[in-house]
Amino acid sequence: MTHTHYEFLSGIGLDVHAFSPKNNSKNQIILLCGIPISHFASIMAHSDGDVGLHAITDAILGAIGAGDIGEHFPPQDAKWKNKDSVHFVQYALQLCHEKNANLVNVDITIICEKPNMRAHKKAMQENIAHLLCLPMTRVNIKATTTEKLGFLGRKEGIAVLAIVSIKIPLLEPCKS
Repeated sequence: MTHTHYEFLSGIGLDVHAFSPKNNSKNQIILLCGIPISHFASIMAHSDGDVGLHAITDAILGAIGAGDIGEHFPPQDAKWKNKDSVHFVQYALQLCHEKNANLVNVDITIICEKPNMRAHKKAMQENIAHLLCLPMTRVNIKATTTEKLGFLGRKEGIAVLAIVSIKIPLLEPCKS
């Protein structure tokens, strides 16, 4: 009987988007980890601008050595205009499964001054867990600010950093 041996790999994803110029006359909606959040400005982006899902996509692609989101979904390509970012995550998961790899966990850090994430973290955690077919205990979402430093501190944009771990069958060792 042969036993499959596994290795664990990690991937990091980072995505940053600018907010559109402030429009205080009406509330805008931004998508973050698939959850609509009321905000003073919308996100400027080619797709739906969900920085959370974009960072997760890049982290998965990184873990399996499959490049980055821009290689698979070039922003110059009109077919990705206003595309739902769930598509990008599902695509990266499909590539992961084609390599017989399984996602183990995801850890996400949202970086912005506003909007405040406290009220939204649970909904984002539930949505990501559902999207990635992970138990809630394997999805962690944190939020921080830059203490009013830089473009994020001036409330000009939002950034998300994501790291994933995957379990993948061990390849045969290199024989020199």
